[in-house]
Parts: sequence; structure tokens; C-alpha cells
Amino acid sequence: MANKLTIFDVAGRSMAAQQVRLNTVASNLANASSVTGSPDTVYRPIKPVFETQYHDVMEKTGIATVDVTDIAQSTATPEKRYQPNHPLADKEGYVYAPPIDQNAEMVDMLETSRQYQNNIEVLSTAKTLLIKTLNVGK
Repeated sequence: MANKLTIFDVAGRSMAAQQVRLNTVASNLANASSVTGSPDTVYRPIKPVFETQYHDVMEKTGIATVDVTDIAQSTATPEKRYQPNHPLADKEGYVYAPPIDQNAEMVDMLETSRQYQNNIEVLSTAKTLLIKTLNVGK
């Protein structure tokens, strides 16, 4: 990061990371009820991988932000359900569902929303302080 980061850069990048996180929650919830006839083709839940990006560790400016470096796919075992009358059931009568904890996804969604709101508050406060600073000389 060669350029100096401002509070607006830091908060903006954080909000972008939270947007990716919210997208993964939405994908997981959208596919929570999906089933397939094979454990190999079942939807695998996804999660973003965050990494702290320090502006300049040597100067110790206190400026750090976050980036999403990857979207990791779960390796959890799919849920095996005996439903012999289901059209997607395999020869033994099983269908496979993704290993998604919908309650945990909802908690993640609420936390994501709160983090996003916190960054909006940071931006609003920074804007107010800048305006007050500009009005000091008037």
C-alpha cells in the first residue's frame, strides 16, 4: 500500500469486505434446503477469508484495513437423508443436503449487518468532524 489511507478508505474497504460476507451468507441460506442424489454434487457452504492489511508496519501509523483474500468452501460431510420416494434419491433411497446451520448463518448475517452499520457511523462521524474543522476559521 504505497498511498496514504484515509479513514474513508479504511471504512470503505471494510464495508466492501462485509458485503462479500453478506453475499456468502445469502448463498448459504439460499441453498440450505437444496438436495441432490450424490454427496459429490451437494452444495458446499462458503465463507470469506479475511486478512488484515497494515498500511505501514514500520511507521506504526495505526492504519490497517481488511481484504477478502479467498472464499473458502466447507469440507463438512453432507447430511444424508433417507427419502426413497424423492425423485433425486439414489439407488439406496438417500438424498444429500448441504451441511448448513441456518441459525449460525442468521447470527453471521446479524453480525455482518452490525459491522456494516458501525462503518457507516465511522464515515458519518468523520464527515461531521471534517465539516466542523472547515468551519473553525469562519
